[in-house]
Amino acid sequence: MADSSSASYIHMVHHMIEKCLIFNMSKEECVEALSKHANITPVITSTVWKELEKENKEFFKAYTEKKSKQEQMSEEETTQLIQKIISDSSKESDD
Repeated sequence: MADSSSASYIHMVHHMIEKCLIFNMSKEECVEALSKHANITPVITSTVWKELEKENKEFFKAYTEKKSKQEQMSEEETTQLIQKIISDSSKESDD
């Protein structure tokens, strides 16, 4: 009976990881979220995530590349925002 409940628990973690992926979370964000909100031990989430990566190499390769591009865009947007703030503040000090 323990095997059945273990398999059920792992299936639940698997399902929750899929939800994290839908929300475009990184592995670290997912581990943290499931630990905080679902009381799932980080090592369990990490282990299930690694198994999913092994079984779905192409998906995770594309997912990781997409996340990387989004992070680069965020950094670029942040840099642009900071430059705008600096520019605006220097215009205000000129007034």
